[in-house]
Amino acid sequence: MRAAVLVPLTLITLAACDPNGILGSGDDVAAPRNLTYSVDPSGDPSAPSGLTLRWDDDGDPDLAVWHVYSRGRSGDAFGLRGSTSSTSFHDAGIPHLEYYVTAESVDGVESGPSDVVVVDERLALQGPSGLSTTSLNAAIALLWPDNAYLSEPAGFSHYRIYSAGYDLDADLCEDDWGLEGTTVAPEFVAGALANGRPRCFGISAISVEGWESLWSPVVHDTPRPDARNQVLYATQIDDLRAGFRFWNDVNRDGLSQPGELGLVGPGTDPGADFYLDLVSDRLYLVPQRVGTGVLPYGAGPVSDLTSIDVAPDLVYPQSPVEAQAGFGYVFAMDGGDGFARFGALRVTHVGRELIIFDWSFQTDPGNPQLLRAGG
Repeated sequence: MRAAVLVPLTLITLAACDPNGILGSGDDVAAPRNLTYSVDPSGDPSAPSGLTLRWDDDGDPDLAVWHVYSRGRSGDAFGLRGSTSSTSFHDAGIPHLEYYVTAESVDGVESGPSDVVVVDERLALQGPSGLSTTSLNAAIALLWPDNAYLSEPAGFSHYRIYSAGYDLDADLCEDDWGLEGTTVAPEFVAGALANGRPRCFGISAISVEGWESLWSPVVHDTPRPDARNQVLYATQIDDLRAGFRFWNDVNRDGLSQPGELGLVGPGTDPGADFYLDLVSDRLYLVPQRVGTGVLPYGAGPVSDLTSIDVAPDLVYPQSPVEAQAGFGYVFAMDGGDGFARFGALRVTHVGRELIIFDWSFQTDPGNPQLLRAGG
């Protein structure tokens, strides 16, 4: 750990008050030792919310209280900031530049001063140089470069993760920024989030003194539901399990309820987003519901459902596409309210009569974020 900047006062003649305003003259009372500070981050690197001072307790039973002195600028006189019976002191608000502490005995004799600590904002670390996010079910995974730690391992303490609501229509982060959590690793999962509600995220690095860095680039992402290992049969084999609907927005049959996700039903149901068709020993994903189209994602296989990020801004044809193992597909669907809905799937297995796939769906109207965003 980096030591706080200390200014020894051994050359200063102790008196009731010297030209710098440093108080304390008791030769029989030991001055406090090992004075350190830590800044309280606020989210604004230029305006910490406070500072905590700490020093050693030498175990002297005759000590009654410690006094904390500070000054806001070099050359100003030190003034009494407060007193405490503890070996720590919290100074709320933007810290002063310099602090020292004295001890007072039960007889009212005040010690000489401790060393002065200089609250040096130049000890702040680099801000994280990037940030990428991955949409999950009711969560967002965040990943950023570890440059703050790598630039000064001895000075690094941890990262702070902030989030706020995001207005998709205005393309603006809202003003409700709050702390999601802290971590020493350059990764974090923000959980217990509402699916379909976009959020902004930013990361700062905290030094061992508590100084907060500038933020990473701010990015936004939206949690969305997903599921793994869904089975669908060809309509020629089992029509009752051949159709799939990402999201049920209406009570269509008196049985299913609005808001249900990942519904398997008849391939002949006109309300299915797509069905599986068997043609010449090959299986095809066939868009079914009016206003639904599909595009293969990329030109080849994708490693995971998490590889399908933002729905392409293209025309989604209503023509069938062959289901191929390892390939990803994006569906655009008419939400009935003037906004499209987007879903994605990755086929994990193609058999003779069925496929197995993973899927995700973005419940936020018009939001193309299916998995990944970032800078």
